[in-house]
Amino acid sequence: MSDTDLPDAALVAALRDDLTAAGYTADAVRAAWGPLADAATGRGLLGPALRALDARDDALATLSRLLFLGSAASVTAVDRALPTLGVAGAEALGLVRVDGDAVSPLVLLRPQDVEDAAGAGHWWIVSDLDEAALGGALPTGHVLGVGGASLTLAGLQLTTPAERVLDVGTGCGIQALRARRAAPHVVATDVSERALRFTALNAALNGLDGIETRHGSLFAPVAGETFDRVVSNPPFVITPRVAGVPEYEYRDAGFAGDELVAAFVSGVGDVLRPAGTAQLLGNWEYRGGEDGLDRVRGWVAASGVPLDAWIVEREQLDPLAYAELWVRDGGSTPGSPEYAALIDAWLQDFAARRVTAIGFGYLLLRRTPIGMPPLARYERVGQPVAGALGPHLGEALSAWDRLGVLDDDALAESTAIVATDVTEARHHRPGEEDPTVIELRQGGGFGRVLDVDPALAALVGACDGDLAVGVLIDAIADLLEVDAAALRADLLPRVRELVFTGFLRLA
Repeated sequence: MSDTDLPDAALVAALRDDLTAAGYTADAVRAAWGPLADAATGRGLLGPALRALDARDDALATLSRLLFLGSAASVTAVDRALPTLGVAGAEALGLVRVDGDAVSPLVLLRPQDVEDAAGAGHWWIVSDLDEAALGGALPTGHVLGVGGASLTLAGLQLTTPAERVLDVGTGCGIQALRARRAAPHVVATDVSERALRFTALNAALNGLDGIETRHGSLFAPVAGETFDRVVSNPPFVITPRVAGVPEYEYRDAGFAGDELVAAFVSGVGDVLRPAGTAQLLGNWEYRGGEDGLDRVRGWVAASGVPLDAWIVEREQLDPLAYAELWVRDGGSTPGSPEYAALIDAWLQDFAARRVTAIGFGYLLLRRTPIGMPPLARYERVGQPVAGALGPHLGEALSAWDRLGVLDDDALAESTAIVATDVTEARHHRPGEEDPTVIELRQGGGFGRVLDVDPALAALVGACDGDLAVGVLIDAIADLLEVDAAALRADLLPRVRELVFTGFLRLA
């Protein structure tokens, strides 16, 4: 993106000053219209919020109506709400259109809270008008604001420092902004010039340098370069390639089936530095008798470089449910002729490839460190997860690296400590002294619940960092009157799993 495409620095600074003076933050906006209206707004229902603001003419209320809800305001009100920038400046930045005394928004500009290892703060994020503000379907070139998927990926981002980060398919730039908190240099790419302009504006508005935008698809804009980290919320939605089915840039890259995610996985190794990581969201198809996660295994194997892979499937939909989800997302409503036609197109497309289900989840890839055993973990985790997973993922990778240099004898000589968020639940049949089920429950991370036997439960309960794991196992073997060597062979692999998943940490 050339310097001529960058937003006017003086106008952006004026806008930032006015937003700050108005107290235009996420908390202030929620307080202005209340919890019920806030919940309604999240569902695309703007009436309650507009009514809550109806009697107010202060700057916060005007900006909330104009830039959060996408409702027109008068020139006088906007000039009062943006005293430094003014209506003329807002128009020059492409935020509004002026028609007589009416100021109509051309974009949304919404406050967004942010919290990670670098601390808490807030951003202002500019994006295209949504369906509620437009009062109809989105144009195919629409640039999304901050939604559920983008927040999920932002929370997944590793929080450890990096030098260079690549954000592929940046959209409005939310992942690039998040990555900039951990790295001094971020390259953000997209096939949409409009998306790149939003990214540049959002970086400037939030006072962030070091974010460079480049136009192009996948890794073409950075050919020959390498990065410590790659993040991507790519347009992975599986869309039929037939006439009459709209192709939305924000969700559809023009690939057939799940080939976009396949291309990303098989190509990302070339832009990763040694031990560099890539994180993305994606879909994968279940075709005929082929498991979807096995398809992802094949993509990893096709990368041509040694890659660690930790793939977590969070959801699985049948073809009809998947088609309904994305047809509704495009603005078509059930019962309309176009809705039925689009659903049919999706189902025919899936049938042609014998697709029986579509998986959605998280992909964490890493260029395998030299001399380390490869990580190959493909799992389904369906339970709800509370909080950002980035710190947990980073801790798991560190644990894997530490475990990789410990053979079983060295692990037995190590001491371990049970994580503070781990609890134990025992289930007894009425009148029976011994439990029929013993569960270890994880409060953080993926919130895993593990059924364990008495020996492993006893080991975990005794892990306080005092005695070595092998000493504890020998004592448990004595207590249970079983062979100590056999118990070590049984428990040590499970200790490795508990360390990786965060139930235990090595002291």
